[in-house]
Amino acid sequence: MSTLVGTLQNAWKISDLRTKIAYTLVMFLIFRIGAHIPVPGINRAAIEQLMNTGSLFGFFDVISGGSFRKFSVFAMSITPYINASIIMQLLTVVIPRLEQLAKEGEDGRRKITEYTRYFTIVLAFIQAIGLSYGLTGAVSNPNIWSYLLIATTLTAGTAFLMWIGERITENGIGNGISLIIFAGIVSRLPSGIMTLVEYVRVGTTNILNAALFVLIAAATIAGIIYINEGQRRIPVNYAKRQVGRRVYGGQNTHIPMRVNMAGVIPVIFASSILAFPTTIAAFFPGSPIGQWFQSYFAFGSFLHSVFYAVLILFFAYFYTAITFNPVEVADNLKKYGGFIPGIRPGKPTADYFGKVMGRITLVGGLFLAVISLLPTFIIKFTGISNIYFGGTALLIVVGVALDTMKQMESNMLMRNYQGFMK
Repeated sequence: MSTLVGTLQNAWKISDLRTKIAYTLVMFLIFRIGAHIPVPGINRAAIEQLMNTGSLFGFFDVISGGSFRKFSVFAMSITPYINASIIMQLLTVVIPRLEQLAKEGEDGRRKITEYTRYFTIVLAFIQAIGLSYGLTGAVSNPNIWSYLLIATTLTAGTAFLMWIGERITENGIGNGISLIIFAGIVSRLPSGIMTLVEYVRVGTTNILNAALFVLIAAATIAGIIYINEGQRRIPVNYAKRQVGRRVYGGQNTHIPMRVNMAGVIPVIFASSILAFPTTIAAFFPGSPIGQWFQSYFAFGSFLHSVFYAVLILFFAYFYTAITFNPVEVADNLKKYGGFIPGIRPGKPTADYFGKVMGRITLVGGLFLAVISLLPTFIIKFTGISNIYFGGTALLIVVGVALDTMKQMESNMLMRNYQGFMK
């Protein structure tokens, strides 16, 4: 915490970074104001009753920063954009045209981003229709025009959040989409603490269970930081080579491979994917299909936990494979005369990188899955429910905070060395 505060203090002294931080905070303020603008035609009391059932909607409320409980224009949060991004990344591997665009540099990525925006609007409208139709009891005047009004309002809210996220990424500090989720979760922390204090006061839980809850949260934060900062250092030697009268190379270094190379992306992606069963159930309220999805995919159920863990592992490997290419790294090493001691350059080096990456990604993915399922164990051992600031929320908060702090440090380092480079 002291390191984070120190980084913020140093960053605030730099004019350019101060402008970026202020811009990000202004966007956060706009986000929080929008979280209190209600969607027309919705009975808030019915939504409040739904929240008290302890369903998956409680987690959505945390991610949206309380917008779902209020059913504001930001009730769906940024989830449709995340789903669209996942699908576009998968299609990039399958469709040659998209793969070609991804390799065309900045122009190609800009085109893919444009496609993702359009796809986000389509997914948001479908999810909003399902959500409004599934909450029939909460719609004041249930008819087709009311459903369209609610769906259009929710879709517009998601589109505006997408715009805020992109502006933060472009003009602020950190990844805008991740920071929106971060801001939503952190905004719920004070109410979560007050709920815990109220539980102890009225006797719903005892002080020992509350202390155990706090200790588990503290240990979880320490574990997240340890795994996120953990890395496997692969030794690399560079052969000496003479160019004219100068001798280059000959030094020993290493390639750091992070244990959790994908960060919090697998957790965010898996959470967004698991929103689909709830959306499907909303299209069939009271029917056997809707009841089946609501019972078997309820938050904390066995099937939900299994799918959650599997999806986290899948996206951990998928995102790591996208960001780290063993063949490319091996070719670059060979090109500049580098080699791993005991490993031949070229394909054997690429295979070695792939083997190491597979092992450490498994450890990182399993850790993410265990932490994400932590709320189920907390409820079992402490008896404290309806507090959704659990493992997944802690993963996102700590992961985004660390990444943002590193980006600030990189910006400060670049500016500190600017005079020296001149």
